[in-house]
Amino acid sequence: MCCRKQVHDRPWAEQEFFGNRGLNDDSCSDYGSRDKPGTALGRTVPDGNVLFPDIFHTDHLLFYERFKAYQDYILADCKASEVKEFTAEYLEKVLEPSGWQAVWRTNVFEVLVEVVDVEYSALKAVVQLSEPFLCESWDSTFTLDCMQELLELKECQIPLQELWVVYDESGEFDQTALAVEHVRFFYQCIWRTWDEEEEDDFDYFVRCVEPRLRLHYDILEHRVPSGLVADYQNLLSQCEELYRKFLNVRNSISSSDSDSEVENVSMVEGLKLYEKIEHLKQKLKLIENPLLRYVFGYQKNSGLQAKGLRPTGTKITHVVSSTMMASLLQSLLRDKLCPESCGEELEIQFHNDPLAAVNACYEGDTVIICPGHYVVDGVFCIADSVELEGYGLPDDIVIEKQGKGDNFVDCTGANIRISSLKLVQHDAVEGILNVHHGKTTLENCVLQCETTGITVRTSAELLMKNSDLYGAKGAGVEIYPGSTCTLLDNGIHHCKEGILIKNFLDEHYDIPKITMVNNMIHNNEGYGVVLVRPTMPSDPTQSGDGTACVEGFRQEELPDELELYEQAEISEQTEGNYEIANELGVTSARKSQMHRKRLSELGITEADDSLMSQEMFISIVGNQFKWNGKGSFGTFLF
Repeated sequence: MCCRKQVHDRPWAEQEFFGNRGLNDDSCSDYGSRDKPGTALGRTVPDGNVLFPDIFHTDHLLFYERFKAYQDYILADCKASEVKEFTAEYLEKVLEPSGWQAVWRTNVFEVLVEVVDVEYSALKAVVQLSEPFLCESWDSTFTLDCMQELLELKECQIPLQELWVVYDESGEFDQTALAVEHVRFFYQCIWRTWDEEEEDDFDYFVRCVEPRLRLHYDILEHRVPSGLVADYQNLLSQCEELYRKFLNVRNSISSSDSDSEVENVSMVEGLKLYEKIEHLKQKLKLIENPLLRYVFGYQKNSGLQAKGLRPTGTKITHVVSSTMMASLLQSLLRDKLCPESCGEELEIQFHNDPLAAVNACYEGDTVIICPGHYVVDGVFCIADSVELEGYGLPDDIVIEKQGKGDNFVDCTGANIRISSLKLVQHDAVEGILNVHHGKTTLENCVLQCETTGITVRTSAELLMKNSDLYGAKGAGVEIYPGSTCTLLDNGIHHCKEGILIKNFLDEHYDIPKITMVNNMIHNNEGYGVVLVRPTMPSDPTQSGDGTACVEGFRQEELPDELELYEQAEISEQTEGNYEIANELGVTSARKSQMHRKRLSELGITEADDSLMSQEMFISIVGNQFKWNGKGSFGTFLF
């Protein structure tokens, strides 16, 4: 028998909102209580043409208010199968059984009712139509007689979450209004139809309620990328639809007594649906977990469309400067705009905003940004092969993101070059630069991040050299499966993790190609480099001499000028290179083994070379790892 938390003798609303403060404390006046006359809850005037009475304004509660209510007073340590029972017990303590009015809202009508009783175990109120009859509907057929007939069909019992308590300034119904709000919010935003079938060996609040509640408020406060929110809603809808189909199949089997072929087919269909549902549920849990949602990310499909070449076929050089002085123009003409140096006559356009210049670009255009501090409120969406070049040192050419938004720089062009710029990100949700498709080259840049740093998506390519990246609350660089990432002579520091390589063991993913040479990865809170992968039954061991000689680490493919140094001279700083290359190679080998096994199961014993050449290209040489909180390399197992 589970141990249940007891609600204290003190009225619940006082406990929740007053804590241990005295009732005579003026700071407690935000919420009313029965010991202090008059309500302190707000009121809302209903929309619409019908003059409904005002209702209590309760949908604005803060995270900690809902958290405390569910944890301490409603659900406590109940199991999933006990949620309804615990909720009913809570309602018996705080909900007025009768004497209050409410607006009954559905998708097609709103009507004023009076509560005459409460069926606590069913979480329903017994109601009757109020006098005078007040109803607003999207269909004129909802007359008084129709509503009476509808109530009779429902035995006058209405789910509490469909009721909005009518405002009463006496304070007598404050607890009732709050209780109904908590029930409504729970069943609309927290509860899932399949929760009751979850195993009862865990605390439901800890396992499900808290992460879903946090996600809800993270979304409200714009801390989750809009793409990830859309993914979550889509997964939730898919899961709900499949679960309805699963229930129908299961019910059809349980109602059949025969052992017919049709029933066997239904059982197979049910198993397939069950597997799909479990897969979707796992994805939902990853997004609900505040730690894992950014580790695993999501496959964002950028909708950017390339313009292609300008209809006239010309290529334009865009010059950006907040003010154009004669001396600056002379320097530009000498260094960048001189026909002799360019080999052809240039068409030039002038802008004072770098975002406007990028938006005006077509395939093959160049943007030259002069020294200055530019504040932009928008996203750089680069879908064509263009070049953004700072004219001067990066610290003198600063582009700062203003206002909340998912992205700062989105790249989908076939060949994009960005150089000699400093990008500064504030109050962000997503990373500072996302490479969705094509190749992006980043050279001699400074990136001051906010959330994640640079993200290299599947099938995209990043070449980053001689640049400095810092400040990311996630990883400085995220490398997705099937991508190509080359990092040369960069500094990556003061981030949560330096570089994060996402799981690529899934059969649908290709192995990434990774080159890391002469980078300084230091002062990161976690590891210098992290590999995310699932826990395997057994992991291959690396060779005893410490070299990366496993399958997948193709030593012969390293550039000639990067020949490995004498093994006897390995220093503490450079040992991380061997460790990272070895672990990535081992994981790559495991991927190849899994691939061969799948082919064997399909009856393919001799695979085409192109199918089997799945080894990861690894070149990890000369990097230095210093003062990282957890060391140079770690593996995140899930």
